[in-house]
Amino acid sequence: MGQITTARLPLDTRNKLQILARVKGKTKSDIIKESLDMYYEQEEREIDSYTLGLPYFGKYGSGDGDLSTSYKERIRETLRVRQNSY
Repeated sequence: MGQITTARLPLDTRNKLQILARVKGKTKSDIIKESLDMYYEQEEREIDSYTLGLPYFGKYGSGDGDLSTSYKERIRETLRVRQNSY
């Protein structure tokens, strides 16, 4: 048997828990344990975007080291080429 932990719940949450336990035919403790397990699983699945993209950062480099600083000039040149091709 595990340790006892107490938590203060707002009255509406306590009432919902009591109703849910009655409907499901489970104890309030079982409902709370299952809810916490689901919460932990969800938290483990949620990975921040940086961690998710980490394996891909720098993987497909262009070899051009100044792309972030020269993008405006490259856009202007692309637009000039398009205008002159018509």
